[in-house]
Amino acid sequence: MSMAKFYSELNDTLQTFIKEQQLFFVSTAPIEGRINLSPKGMDTFRCLDSKTVIYLDLIGSGNETAAHLTENGRMTLMFCSFGEKPLILRLYGHGRVVHPRDTVWSDLYNLFEPQVNARQIILLNIDSVQTSCGFGVPRYEFKSRRNNMAQWAEQKGEAGLVKYQREHNQKSIDGLPTRLFEG
Repeated sequence: MSMAKFYSELNDTLQTFIKEQQLFFVSTAPIEGRINLSPKGMDTFRCLDSKTVIYLDLIGSGNETAAHLTENGRMTLMFCSFGEKPLILRLYGHGRVVHPRDTVWSDLYNLFEPQVNARQIILLNIDSVQTSCGFGVPRYEFKSRRNNMAQWAEQKGEAGLVKYQREHNQKSIDGLPTRLFEG
């Protein structure tokens, strides 16, 4: 069994590993309150360089990540191989939320396929990187991406999505502000 290894940044091999994954996990926590752990996918992740990564955050039932990052910035991202070669990769660092109203939005958003339900971009400045064996993770095969989220967003329409976000995405489940509509 190989021991966990720490790196100060993402090397080319780890960036390639990230590109091959269909799923990743985001974890944040407020100073007081519930820890949030969310699965993400749908070709929404990009490595900007060896110390900076982003993902396109889509409208969802909550907005915990934004609230926690606004409060303290701490975030961990995890990638896990479900294929032949086992590996777990964790990215530790400090994140921030980039909103459509921010000046860097268009440059970052242009790195993704347009999404009707794009809410914000999460940017992580990496403090450290850890790999571990992943021997206990079962093998699974990727079948396809789901299109439920896009269909839901298209049915809501632009005005419906704004209404939904105003009702469900402005505070965390612990009452912390997300600053989604602050300007």
